[in-house]
Parts: sequence; structure tokens; C-alpha cells
Amino acid sequence: MGDESRRVWPIRRRGDGLPATTPADDLPADPFPTEPPPPEPEPVRMDAPPRLTLAAVRLAALGLALVLTIGITMVRLFVGGPPSVEELRAQAGVDNWSTIAIGVKDDQPGTAEGRKDGTWAGFDIDIAYMIAADLGFRRSEVRFYAMESEDRARMQATDVDGHRVPVQMVVASFSITPEREARDNVTFSQPYLFTEQSVLTLHAHEKVSALEEFKGKNVCSLTTATSLSAPEKAGAKVHQRNRIGECIADLRARRVDAVTTDAAILAGYKARFPQEFDHWDLGLDTTEAWGVNVGQNAALKTLVDLTLYRSYKDPQDNRWEIAYANNLQSEVPANRGTPIAQAEQPAVTKPDVREQPWERVFP
Repeated sequence: MGDESRRVWPIRRRGDGLPATTPADDLPADPFPTEPPPPEPEPVRMDAPPRLTLAAVRLAALGLALVLTIGITMVRLFVGGPPSVEELRAQAGVDNWSTIAIGVKDDQPGTAEGRKDGTWAGFDIDIAYMIAADLGFRRSEVRFYAMESEDRARMQATDVDGHRVPVQMVVASFSITPEREARDNVTFSQPYLFTEQSVLTLHAHEKVSALEEFKGKNVCSLTTATSLSAPEKAGAKVHQRNRIGECIADLRARRVDAVTTDAAILAGYKARFPQEFDHWDLGLDTTEAWGVNVGQNAALKTLVDLTLYRSYKDPQDNRWEIAYANNLQSEVPANRGTPIAQAEQPAVTKPDVREQPWERVFP
């Protein structure tokens, strides 16, 4: 303590505070009086620790549960669950491709046609461009190669010099069937078009209502096509060709009486040559669902399905509708009521893809 807080004790003087009967001279002189000891400090009061209440326990448990939930979510987000788009691209090998090779038909007006100037046109071509764009390829980086029907499962096409070329996917009016998936190891995307089987004849042919009308007659169809079984069951003499253009040549030369395959294919010839051919609806119940063949590349199938799902679900994505209007709907007047294809994109199931918080994978 400082001097100002000290308690000063006065020096005793003779006679001060002494009884009257005691002589002052008898008292000893004390020139150095001592200070009394400081008072004992008061004990510091310690408050008791707060008691642990049930509310505090519950709050702590809630906080722990929240931390665990966040941790599990982060693990699932970055480790577990379905693959992300980035992971699918790595698995499919897309990021290693400088161009994308796509097998298509080249002799089908309205669906897929190779022009003399080197360009391509048709519904399948536009669908292929749509998928390639979502995979990150410019139109100039897409390579189309013509292929015959029997090569669609093999994923082998032919370049302009006649050399065999492997392709990454096939968009070639290829109908989805369990037999093809099991027997030929074909991996199809979800369907991108619904059509049906029909018949093409030369102009002024008598009305056709069923394939049974060609019993004992010559009918041409595509090799390995789903349209082969119906004329065979009807008793027709079926001629198989690898290209629809070969069937058309046989019909023009009257080597066959009719050509039968998918209506979306035959409608293009009727629209291109309206005075040469007639297109007939057979009223068959079977629906032909066209799909993209990706071989054994399961990750690529998921990416293709993702494009088809976006096109189907996103009202602002009208690429499918534009492709249909430009290539198939435009053929309706010339085909005079014969159904060509369903005018709406087939429903697509949402693919199993993980959407990262910073992405917008699904519409």
C-alpha cells in the first residue's frame, strides 16, 4: 500500500493517555514506536460453478448432430453417391477427344443425308449435333461417317476413301430392342424418337392397308432391321439390303413391289419425290424407338441421357422441337396423312448424376 493509505500512529507524549496516579517520569521513553500489523485481508468469495441442466445437454447434443450431418453430407458430396458430370467425362474419355466421330446413315432424306458439298442434314444429324454440343464439341469438331445397317452394332463406319473408321457413337435410325442389347452388346441411350413401320410403293399403286397384301410378292427391307420380321410373317419374299437407297433402286427398277421400314425414313423419299412414290400406313401396333448406340461406354450413355433429359424437361431448350419441325414436320403435307413420327420428344427418365452445389446440371 502507498504512504497515503497508511495508518499513522501518533508519538506518545508524557502524560498522554496515562492515569493520573502514574508519574510520567516513571515511563520508559520509546523513540522508535512500531506500527501494528496490517489487518487480515478479507477472504475472496468464489462463486459455485453453474449446474449442468437438461437444456444444456440437449443443446450440446443438437450441435453434435448438426456437425455430424454436415460431415456426412460433405463426404457424400465429394466422395460417395452417383458420379458427377466431371467424373463421367473422365470415365467416358471425352476430355481426351479433340474431335468426336459419329456414325450415321447418308442416304435417308429427312433423317440423315450426306450432301455433295460435304455437309450433312436431317433429324438424326441435328440430334447428333445437340449431343456433341453438350459434350463440349463445336460443329466443326464433329466428324460424321456413313455406315450400313449391319455395322451399327459394330460401331464401324466408312470414310470417303472407303476405309473402316471406328466411331464413338451411332445416331443412325437404330431401334432399341432387348435382343440387340443382349445379343450384340449394344448400349442404347434412352429413346429420342418414336416412329412406326410403313410401306413405300411406286406412285399410282393400289391402296395398301396391310403387309399381307404382299404375300408371295417381293418386298425390300434393311438387313438386321426390326422391320424384317413383319413382311416375313405376312408371307412376302423379303430382299435384304444394307442401305435403304439400294431398296429404292430396286423399287424403281421394279425388282421389288414395295419397300418397308420405319415411316420416318420412307417419308423422306415421299417428300423428296412426291410424284414417284406413295407412302402407306400399315396400322401396326409396334412402336419403333430410336436410340443412340454408345457401344460399351456406360459413362457416355449417361451423358447422352443427360442431354436428352435436359432437352425434354427444360422449356427453354427447343433444339429437339426445331430438329423435328425442320426435318420431319415439314414432310407431313407431302405424305398426305400417313403418320411419320410422334411429334413430341419421348419422355426421358432423370439420369443418376450428382449435381455439385456450384453446378446447374438439371433444369
